[in-house]
Amino acid sequence: MNRSLSIRSKKGDGSGAGHAEKSAPKHRFTMATLRGMQQPELSRKLFKMIKTENHVINAYEAASRERVAIGTQLSEWGESTGDDSVSEIADKLGVVLAEIGEQEDVFAQNLEDYRAVLKQIRNTESSVQPSRDHKTKVADEIQKLKNKEPQSTKLVQLEQELVRAEAQNLVAEAQLTNVTRQKLKEAYDIHFAATIERAEKQIMLARHGRRLLNLLDDTPIVPGDSRPAFEYGHEARQVLSDAEEDLRDWHPTVEPVPTASGLLEQNLMPVVAGSAANSSVGPVPGAGSPPRSGSPLQAQGISETAPVAEDEIHPAYRKGSGSGSPSRREASGSTAVDPGLYTGPQEEAPATVA
Repeated sequence: MNRSLSIRSKKGDGSGAGHAEKSAPKHRFTMATLRGMQQPELSRKLFKMIKTENHVINAYEAASRERVAIGTQLSEWGESTGDDSVSEIADKLGVVLAEIGEQEDVFAQNLEDYRAVLKQIRNTESSVQPSRDHKTKVADEIQKLKNKEPQSTKLVQLEQELVRAEAQNLVAEAQLTNVTRQKLKEAYDIHFAATIERAEKQIMLARHGRRLLNLLDDTPIVPGDSRPAFEYGHEARQVLSDAEEDLRDWHPTVEPVPTASGLLEQNLMPVVAGSAANSSVGPVPGAGSPPRSGSPLQAQGISETAPVAEDEIHPAYRKGSGSGSPSRREASGSTAVDPGLYTGPQEEAPATVA
């Protein structure tokens, strides 16, 4: 892969993350930038990553729109050539290109689902920060008082407060590590499953596009000769039908990622003995997303796909997880530290940013 074993930059090394930051595109300063500066230190790095991922999603959506537009322009150009063969092939190629563009949009929707899972880690980090700060603050006060008034009676109260703060922080840290590990697996399971789906479907479409090219006769002619009429209209339509059938029959072939999320209760702590029997631990079920209604291939008269059971669909492809409309930018529900376990200082948490 022509890469080191780690992307992290090293001192004196111009490769890695340091080089990536220099070549990263610059985005304009917005109110979201200010909100990022106000994030707790613990969640600042993930906040920046989630924001950058939003730019990536926008780029894929723009690429989808442009690819669909190119397919339309190719069809219109073929019609303007006056060559029946070129016109027919260009029209069918435009349909294939438009469907490839639609796959980019589906991929962008799945990336938004993956991004929403990362937000749950970020929100939990933001909730844990006050617990850490409170413990550090009490410890500093004790140290200052010991240096100034070693015999002060307030030391006993502060030491008791420190014990409570450490206990509360211990619970919060355990909840944070549970959420981080579970949601990291879930997020990138969605990401890589979507990447594989996009790649495999676009490969199928590209192969059918090459089949269309075989129907175009490019034998040179001498001046005065005329081209024979295009005789492969039925074959060209069959190629599109085959492409739609392949998309409909596609299903994931990757090994599912096992998860122990069934052993985690709503308070983000492990289930107690006895309730584990009702928990399910095993691989995440996977199923491909069906072709979207109104796609270029369906516009050619191809029927829609059969419905898939909700419980058999991978989390990346379930109804409600996709986000093709502007409403997908709404902030997702946060996973924060359980208030029943964490009773530390109730500082005002920073606003959750989509």
